[in-house]
Amino acid sequence: MWKDVRLWLDKLTPAQVISGYYLLAVSVSVLLLRIPAVHKPGVEVAFIDTVFTAVSAVSVTGLTVVDISETYSVFGYFVIMFILQFGGIGIMALGTFFWLILGRKIGLRGRRLIMVDHNQYALSGLVNLVKEIIKIILVIETLGALILGFHFLKYYPAWDEAFLHALFASVSATTNGGMDITGASLKPYAGDYFVQLINIILITLGAIGFPVLIELKQYLFRNKWDQEPSFRFSLFAKLTTVTYAVLLVFGTVILLIMEFNHYFKGMNWHESFFYAFFQSATTRSGGLSTMDVNEFTMPTLIIMSILMFIGASPSSVGGGIRTTTFAVNILFIYHFAKGNRDIKIFKREIHEDDILKSLAITLLAIGMCFLSVVILSITEKQLELIEIIFEVCSAFGTTGLSLGITSELSSVGKCIIMALMFIGRIGLTSFLFIIGGKEKQPNIHYPKERVIIG
Repeated sequence: MWKDVRLWLDKLTPAQVISGYYLLAVSVSVLLLRIPAVHKPGVEVAFIDTVFTAVSAVSVTGLTVVDISETYSVFGYFVIMFILQFGGIGIMALGTFFWLILGRKIGLRGRRLIMVDHNQYALSGLVNLVKEIIKIILVIETLGALILGFHFLKYYPAWDEAFLHALFASVSATTNGGMDITGASLKPYAGDYFVQLINIILITLGAIGFPVLIELKQYLFRNKWDQEPSFRFSLFAKLTTVTYAVLLVFGTVILLIMEFNHYFKGMNWHESFFYAFFQSATTRSGGLSTMDVNEFTMPTLIIMSILMFIGASPSSVGGGIRTTTFAVNILFIYHFAKGNRDIKIFKREIHEDDILKSLAITLLAIGMCFLSVVILSITEKQLELIEIIFEVCSAFGTTGLSLGITSELSSVGKCIIMALMFIGRIGLTSFLFIIGGKEKQPNIHYPKERVIIG
């Protein structure tokens, strides 16, 4: 029997195995969240709501149908933080970490799984990559918790309560989990710009991509007196950082312009700026909010939906089509309009396979989100169209922002949102490989013929 199971597993592609691991993580998370001690006394949670919370935590989305602060005990908070770590860092990264602690070697199959889970192209250096990811994330979360903990002493009477809120906030922001134990996200700190800046930094460090953080660390701690050639950032790091910065600035400026005579009317410049800046930063995949987004106008909500659809960077804690996919699409359109067949940026040329992959991912994402909106429009007739679009983009981008409709969804609606959160976490590249199976080389080629396009 076990031999048959092993043979069946060997036939699966790495993407299919990774998806199975994430489904297993969801199952384990459901069991953990069903432990009686996880809930506050007298609180009962429906099974589908527990599954929804588990999927949201594993996919580090943050959409919830229950109030975390009113539902879960202190022990429950630590269970949720544990699940957020698995979702944020990645199943294979944490699995490899524990495997290394036990002194076991990582075989070829294990390395291939890590490669798929973190969108890498080479097998070499994967174990070191995992070690660096674990160290960087733990250092960021620890520093974030300490900084916020000492600052929160002025908000909470007891030091243990202050540092509990700080630890949860640091883990949630760094993993882009979007969950909170205040009961009101970051609205209690709407006037505290220090708390907002720390959360923006944590969200950015989690969403910008692990390879970028590793390269930044190598650059900062390089031996400046070494005779080796000067350090050079990779094309991925440059493209990701520039795209991330452009989206952050664009989101801030467009929110300020669109809400100038509406939500920001009568506010001081620094109040309106920080509201716009934080909401722009959180659309990458953060999910935390300093205000009720229902107060925004419809054009602003549409822009935020697009930003959430784009999501975070590849090999990060976030979802969406990812920043590099968006950047390659824009570059392709620009170069195609100029009659160029190749895309050149930062004195490098983007591989043709990456261009095709970005177009395929974008088309699949648009089709999947469109279908989800149509289905939810049928099953959730009590909701406005903009509310559904916003919820779908938030789930797919594993962002966690909501117009307050999550708890009103039907069982079918919750299942649709859970599927989007799950796909957003494993990534559309893995999802495509799940559908397509193993790559096959064609045995024959037919004559090529042109078709009329456009």
